[in-house]
Amino acid sequence: MREAWHEPPEINQRDLKNRAGEIMDAIERGETFTLTRHGHKIATVTPISRRRTFVPRERVAAVFAGAPVLDDKKFREDVRSAFDQEDYDPYERARRRPQENNE
Repeated sequence: MREAWHEPPEINQRDLKNRAGEIMDAIERGETFTLTRHGHKIATVTPISRRRTFVPRERVAAVFAGAPVLDDKKFREDVRSAFDQEDYDPYERARRRPQENNE
């Protein structure tokens, strides 16, 4: 089975017609293909469901090796500024409710 981060192999219309059984078998094994017509990508054929497979720690580490490091303090600041949480009180409605009932 091909690695998830690689482009799937391309199959043109003629190959699909001539090798349909072979291609269907490969799809059942979990492979994905890109279909082309006249050199243009028109579809991606992928299995409906895939069985979960064990992924070794080394492979996961290799995939994420190039990912940027998250600065948690900067992230927290960005979230706070985006939602302006200083003015939001999630319990405000609950505090008002008993007072409204007494009026």
